[in-house]
Amino acid sequence: MSKPIQIRMGGYGPPTTSFSRALKRIGDRLETEFGEGVDIKYIWNILDLGFLGKDILWLAEHGFLTIAYQSTSYLTDRVPELGFVDLPFLFDNNEVARAAIDGALGDYLTQKIEERVNYRVLGYFENGFRHISNKIRPVHTPSDLAGMQIRVLPSEVQVRSFELMGATPLRLDLSEAIKAISEGTIDAQENPFRNTVTYGVHQFHPYHTATKHFYISRGIFANRTAFYTWPEDLKVAMGEAVQDAVVFQRNLYEEETQEARRAIEDQGCEIVDLMPDEHQQFVEAVQPLHDGAREMFGDKMFEMLEAG
Repeated sequence: MSKPIQIRMGGYGPPTTSFSRALKRIGDRLETEFGEGVDIKYIWNILDLGFLGKDILWLAEHGFLTIAYQSTSYLTDRVPELGFVDLPFLFDNNEVARAAIDGALGDYLTQKIEERVNYRVLGYFENGFRHISNKIRPVHTPSDLAGMQIRVLPSEVQVRSFELMGATPLRLDLSEAIKAISEGTIDAQENPFRNTVTYGVHQFHPYHTATKHFYISRGIFANRTAFYTWPEDLKVAMGEAVQDAVVFQRNLYEEETQEARRAIEDQGCEIVDLMPDEHQQFVEAVQPLHDGAREMFGDKMFEMLEAG
């Protein structure tokens, strides 16, 4: 009997999250199809092993993990085109965002990632729309962010977005951010409601605003060196398993978002739903970023976005 192909899948969240459950769905499907021909291993949360969230990128690129997910914002320094989908208020809703990520725009970004990083991009989980939470005051307009230090992802587009909104952005890895929030050394953070609850932020931040300022995808990255050593039937099966898991994860995420919102409210926190005029003030504040993106990237990605 030939030695089974070991596939090591990992992430940075508890096994109960939609991302971990989606990885398990992939593994279960492959085990059903290939039996002892595959050996599936899981590392649900690399933070538990002392790694930083950003470490998952090199763990996958260099083959310590075979399959991993990470927010695409973490790759913008190496793949500048990913800064386009970091633009604030780029998507109106989940349907528009998914159509773009699953369509020509997503294909183009996948190509750019694979040109620069030792990944085979298998698909994109949904990290969803991000919202602001803080320990100081309710936020209704950009002026309410004045003087607040806010943790952002390692993306210059995101840094500039919050500068334009009047806050003081800090690029911090997830583990660093969780520590700073619990110690009260930073004022604010931005995340989907589900992440805010998963990381326990709502225990320290009484004020939450449903800004929907960024929509972030989590790329599903396979170590390309390992992937292309697999037999063709396993490569095809992995692709099909991932596409099934993406649909599964996105549906779970919608449920998790509602559950998380209830958890935030049950904690006694305030959630601000922006009025149309308040939302428009945020959109207008960051308009220079959209203008700059056209100068930097041209119209190509905007046209892909409009095509859906």
